[in-house]
Amino acid sequence: MYNIGLIFIIGFFAYLIFRRMNYQEGFETSDNTSTSTTSSTTSSTTSSSTNGIAGNSTNYLAQIKAQTIKYNDSFNITNYRTQYENIILSMDDLINNLMLQTVLSINQENPQQSLIQLGQLNNAKSGLNNVMKFIDSK
Repeated sequence: MYNIGLIFIIGFFAYLIFRRMNYQEGFETSDNTSTSTTSSTTSSTTSSSTNGIAGNSTNYLAQIKAQTIKYNDSFNITNYRTQYENIILSMDDLINNLMLQTVLSINQENPQQSLIQLGQLNNAKSGLNNVMKFIDSK
């Protein structure tokens, strides 16, 4: 039972990571295909502008702001706030149950692994709390 919950959590975070990577790839391709005159300019500065150092910081900031706007538009928090809050609360309950299961099944001879898992679950709860604060601020 514990393995199923752990797989679910890992899968959820992997989904979020891969989803974010898809948005970034879409953002880069839309910049490179804008116009023929800017295409050569953006393709030559794409690799150097990704670091945001010195003269590239303005372009880097613009990319970050554009990406943030895309996320805000795709999440549509104002319309789906209740559903997002319910998802976060359900995930919090799941993590609480996984934490209890971890505590109740600690290997007395080698408790370090269980304590590490407990710490990771606690960090996940902290992350959920931050996401809830973000949703409440919108």
